[in-house]
Amino acid sequence: MALRYRTRKRLSLLILILGLPLYIMAVWGIMGAMVDRPPIWLELLIYIGLGFLWALPFKFIFKGVGQTDPDLKEPDQPQ
Repeated sequence: MALRYRTRKRLSLLILILGLPLYIMAVWGIMGAMVDRPPIWLELLIYIGLGFLWALPFKFIFKGVGQTDPDLKEPDQPQ
């Protein structure tokens, strides 16, 4: 099912405003609950990996959102 441009734009905004902060809090809580803190380089790699991981399921939503609306018809330009 293909989503319309406006739907993708609204979903991406919702994901960035609500979903990303919730994901950050969840990862931070899980990492903070670990009994032994890993070495700083490993912890940095974990955060970088999880930073890329959150966007993978939403790749199709974010794709092309920064472009102009392809469904929008351009008005006739005077010659």
